[in-house]
Amino acid sequence: MLRFAPILLAILYGLVAYHFSVWRTRKELDAKSSELADPKLLEITTRLAKALDLPRIRVHIYEIAPVNGLAAPDGRIFITRGFYDRFRKGEVTAEEMGSVIAHELGHVALGHSRRRMIDFSGQNALRTALGLVLARLIPGIGILIAGALTSLLAARLSRSDEYEADAYAAALLTKSGIGTGPQKSLFRKLAALTGGGGATPAWLMSHPKTDARIAAIDKLEAGWAAKGELR
Repeated sequence: MLRFAPILLAILYGLVAYHFSVWRTRKELDAKSSELADPKLLEITTRLAKALDLPRIRVHIYEIAPVNGLAAPDGRIFITRGFYDRFRKGEVTAEEMGSVIAHELGHVALGHSRRRMIDFSGQNALRTALGLVLARLIPGIGILIAGALTSLLAARLSRSDEYEADAYAAALLTKSGIGTGPQKSLFRKLAALTGGGGATPAWLMSHPKTDARIAAIDKLEAGWAAKGELR
């Protein structure tokens, strides 16, 4: 029984970490956000809501500087203040902001936002358990190997989620009459907007490469056109 103790402790740690992360995330977002009230963006969210047969879509401004959008585990959609400021400066169009909102709606609809929190806690538990085992087998570097392996797993799961959310957004943007053009043009701007570079290998990135994301959307549209689903 004692030999399984590290694994049991890691599982317990994962459960505690999950509930703590959910509580901390909700508290942080509640304290640093307010509902979006921009007329141009409200017009976009109204079109998205109509395409989904919803009365409205609420979007919140998260008061942090980095350029990002996020979907909370409780289903709320957020655009960061940094992203909204880029829109106000004209660096991002209303339709491109709409593509971000549609993408985050995809994470919520597909269950990614809640599952990511669970995955994050599970990966921490796996890292702990694997680290304890490898530290005995390979003293000195076992913990480093455990961290690298769980990071690779997390990146792969995240990239899969991003492709799925992109596909959801592409379908929603097409149905709403906005189209996928703003989605693709925003992808091309993201590196400059976020200050990211292109040196990181795709298999280590939490998001797919820009060209790969655009190619995936092009493939989707080609499939819809072949089936006569695009008008």
